[in-house]
Amino acid sequence: MFTVRIWGDRGSIPCPGPATVKFGGNTSCLEIRADDRLVIVDLGTGVKPLGDWLMANDFKKGPIDADIFITHTHWDHIMGFPMFTPIFIPGTKLRIRGPVSYEDETLESIIGAQLSYRYWPVRQSELAADITYDQLKETHLDLGGGLTVTTKYLNHPILCLGYRFEYQGKSIITAYDNEPFRNVFPTDPSDPSYNEDAAWEGEQAAREENEKILRFFKGADVLIHDTQYTKKEYETGKLGWGHSSYEHAINAAHKADVKKLILFHHDPNRTDQQLDELEALYKGRIAGKTNMQVMMAREGLVIEA
Repeated sequence: MFTVRIWGDRGSIPCPGPATVKFGGNTSCLEIRADDRLVIVDLGTGVKPLGDWLMANDFKKGPIDADIFITHTHWDHIMGFPMFTPIFIPGTKLRIRGPVSYEDETLESIIGAQLSYRYWPVRQSELAADITYDQLKETHLDLGGGLTVTTKYLNHPILCLGYRFEYQGKSIITAYDNEPFRNVFPTDPSDPSYNEDAAWEGEQAAREENEKILRFFKGADVLIHDTQYTKKEYETGKLGWGHSSYEHAINAAHKADVKKLILFHHDPNRTDQQLDELEALYKGRIAGKTNMQVMMAREGLVIEA
């Protein structure tokens, strides 16, 4: 079995409350199972209930052993780490990997900075788990037992990686926080900063980078894609913020022959009712036009590749 379960699907900040009960208010955290192998993607606040579940279930069979992949080090993607119960349990083995934007800071120091007395009552040196850290760039890793992962840089204001996990001929991909690449040079000849060569090169570069992303997605069984905004929201004030629209995600997944698209990284202001309405809207728009399954991420959702 190759599955992914969603423990946190919000972006930016946790948003618990009566308006987010159905889809959840925790920030990013995914649990991937390749038969007995455990992989966790991101340490947002969703990792707290995941840790509790692991202690009540997996721990009965022995110490927790997991590979953890961080998409990037923005706080909403790492802030659940101090509340992840297995880090306090002797015998726990965690291999944490992810990108780092500033080479003078290590992944361990960035994540561990949360575990200092100015923020938290337990220091990193006091954790009982065996934790190793590895900084990632674009690469391909064999995790053993037939499970592999390929990484791809995404478009975000800080170094951010997408992950393509493959197991027994199936694939699960994460692509958040991600924004389509665009030409950053002026294209209007009347603009004082316009340069014909730069405008052309900018268009070519953006097109090539977007094509690389599509190749990364190609034929995925499950694609979990950033959809923080609608197209209208994105184009009226959100350009350059590092997130995608529903329209972009659906079009990209369709072009890449993705089988199941999970709409992810919900805006913290988006209510359950609004997410229900948006899911119905976009499913209606593609009905009869594609065989791709499209569904809104919600906490507790389990998807089989």
